[in-house]
Parts: sequence; structure tokens; C-alpha cells
Amino acid sequence: MTTGTGTGPGPAAALTAAELTLPPWEDGDAAALPALLADPEIHRWTSHRPLRGRGDALRWLAAEHAGRATGARLGFALLAHDRLAGHVVLKRPGGTGGTGGTGEVGYWTGAAARGRGLATRAVALLSAWALDPCGELGLTRLELVHNAGNPASCRVAEKAGYRLESLLPPRPPHPQQGHLHTLTRPS
Repeated sequence: MTTGTGTGPGPAAALTAAELTLPPWEDGDAAALPALLADPEIHRWTSHRPLRGRGDALRWLAAEHAGRATGARLGFALLAHDRLAGHVVLKRPGGTGGTGGTGEVGYWTGAAARGRGLATRAVALLSAWALDPCGELGLTRLELVHNAGNPASCRVAEKAGYRLESLLPPRPPHPQQGHLHTLTRPS
């Protein structure tokens, strides 16, 4: 795993493992985002909606940059063999000023990336960085919430080391019951 030391919270350089790279989002990613987020499966299971061209993509990226600036939302492009395949994010209530040791991990992958273990490896890589006892975040617990009707997300969470903790009532962006998976820093 590689991390950088840029300004603001989170790594300035990418997190890497084998053929997988998780760089912070850049405006240059705007060209590829609309096609990736046109996937109806992403809309089925997440709150993300289609991006109608470069302007929408740049607004989406601006929100990612704003979240990174406060430390509340550390989003990463998911690259497999240098091709954009999806997104992973670490959400921290309160951002850099937060006092809690808990963060939430989210992700989505484009159709071409599914079934190849990329989401699992990306979630595991981000989680290892977030829970690193020598790292800058101070997190001790991660949560991953998904729609209970999405068995693929259950498999991603479990294969990335998360355990199913509870069933959640419907809450946005999940109109149905959800699963709460958790991963804690090893003692």
C-alpha cells in the first residue's frame, strides 16, 4: 500500500495493491464518469443518478473534492489495470474535527468490473488504510451499509473481512431493510 503526504486529509497519492489503484478523484476523470454512472444497477442499489455529460461529472467531482477538503468524505476512483472501474469512499462524521473512531465505507462498480473481486479488494484496501493504527485517521471501527436485497454487496463485505452485525430499518438511500456490516481494528 502506498500513501502520499499532500495537503488536506487522506493520502495525496493513490492506495495501491497489485493491479488495483485507488487514487483521489481528479477533474480529468470527468470524461469517463457519465458512461460508468449510466449503469442501472448502480441506481438500483445506491443514491447515485446518471450524469448528463461533462458538466454534471464536474459537479459530482466538485462535491468529492469538497468532502475531501473537510475530511468528511474521502472518495477514491477505483482503477483496475489503469482503467476506471468504480468508486470507494470513506465517510467520517465531523470530518477532520470528528471525535468518533467510526467511519463508513461505501462503493460502487461499473458493470464491466463486477464478478472479478475488484470491489472486495478495493473495500479491503481502503479499510486496511483507514484502520491502520499508525495512520492519520484514528479510526477503530468501520461500517458498511447496503440494501438487504443485494446479496452481492453482502459477499463483498464478508470477503473484505466485515461481519454482519444487524438488520436496519429502511432509511435513505435504502428504501428497503439494510444490512449493517462492521470491521474493527485488530487489538
